[in-house]
Amino acid sequence: MPTHNNDTASQLLELHVKHEVASLKGAKLRKFLKQEVNELLDHAGNITLNRIASENQVAETLQRVVVNMELDAGVPELAAEMATEVLNAPIQETTALGQIVTQDQVTGFLDAALELRHQREQIISEIIEHPIYQELISNMVYHGVVNYLYEDNLITKSVPGIGSMMKFGKRMANKAVPGLDETFERRLKAWLAESLPGLISRSEQFLQGAISDDEVRKTVMAAWENVENKTLAELQGGLGAVQLTEFVALGYEFWLQFRKTDYFDGCARAVVAHLFVKYGDRPLTDLLDDLGVTREVIMAEADAWAIPVLGVLQEEGYIEALVRRRLSAFYKSAAARKILEPESNDKGQI
Repeated sequence: MPTHNNDTASQLLELHVKHEVASLKGAKLRKFLKQEVNELLDHAGNITLNRIASENQVAETLQRVVVNMELDAGVPELAAEMATEVLNAPIQETTALGQIVTQDQVTGFLDAALELRHQREQIISEIIEHPIYQELISNMVYHGVVNYLYEDNLITKSVPGIGSMMKFGKRMANKAVPGLDETFERRLKAWLAESLPGLISRSEQFLQGAISDDEVRKTVMAAWENVENKTLAELQGGLGAVQLTEFVALGYEFWLQFRKTDYFDGCARAVVAHLFVKYGDRPLTDLLDDLGVTREVIMAEADAWAIPVLGVLQEEGYIEALVRRRLSAFYKSAAARKILEPESNDKGQI
């Protein structure tokens, strides 16, 4: 009798395996996936985000996957290789910047940026307060005054030869009074030092008034007109594979450090907290709909990926082996034997 039972269990196992394997291929597989997607989304309409996850769980997942996960050294190398391939792709030679970014988009970004008037004024003020800018103004005024005195003033332009005479007189005066040039330069620079705050203030007033919305718009749109018809290859002139690789490596190093900062952690937690405030007590379908994840989108990806991949796994024998592993334990279990040996069980009880 045990032999009969083993044969029956084996036969049922084989039939069950064939049934399941057949249902996981072709049209039957797609029908199964579509039905399960519909079932899951129907349940998602009744299940809230708070039921399946907590704010702390999501934050911990971000910590494990984004912050703590160690990335192999091959990642930046692969990224650099891919970036180089993109840089050298033939499409770069035939694609103009205007085909990627439209003039309407540039105008939209510009209009949005012009709304940041306070930030623009702040940037101008900070630039003007920088020592380099102040040194630039000082040098420009100094050389302008010197140039005007000896070469470009009204007298030298109106009277032929007067410029040469002034230069000659300057040389003779320096011979007669050594150090005259140094004294003049020192006094002029001392005057500039005293006058510089006023010059800087007036230059800021001028820039704040000159860099108006209309001027910025005209300048930016003029610059856009100069580049919109240039190909991406032309715009990338001078950027070789070596420089690109260096930028990728720098960006990768920045990310490795940035993801471990308190700032990143604070931003991530703020996003997660808002997610649960907005969607925590609402059905999951609300979140999926806002993300654009619909039945049609899911099935499109199932057709593109799930069905072909499962087809390959069918050919490799993985699907059958998986089903057999799942079912064989049941057919060998005591519960199955009890059903398959009713006569033997009854005799044992007697």
